[in-house]
Amino acid sequence: MNEYAENKLAGFLQFYNALAHDGLDKLADIYTEDVTFIDPVHQINGRDNLTSYFAHAYQRLTYCQFHPVSQTDGEQLSFISWIMTLSHPAIAKGKPIEVHGCTELRWRGQRIYYHRDFYDLTELVYQHLPVLGWATTQVKHRMAKA
Repeated sequence: MNEYAENKLAGFLQFYNALAHDGLDKLADIYTEDVTFIDPVHQINGRDNLTSYFAHAYQRLTYCQFHPVSQTDGEQLSFISWIMTLSHPAIAKGKPIEVHGCTELRWRGQRIYYHRDFYDLTELVYQHLPVLGWATTQVKHRMAKA
């Protein structure tokens, strides 16, 4: 990440858009050893555990890209909103889907010690399952009318 010292978020996005199952050794370039990673499904503590998580997550992932929407980059705290486009054989029959989300990053120097992703799990998973997709759509429609 040192080459991205002037714009940490640009380096962060470049890292994630190039990340693949065989590039996990580069996590040490972006994350501290004691990193905390949180998303709507997991809380992972430590870079070794994060590496294991990504090894599993990226094993069958066909495609994943993050497109920035807006961002603010501070010395110790950054936020970025994004649209993630991904393709995974277990989701939507492998068709590309879009998920809107944002990430909070806390920095120690040029490396991240706290990473929290916020996104709608329904948008990522539930709406792409036959019965749950129909049910979540019905609930959303009812809530919109209330």
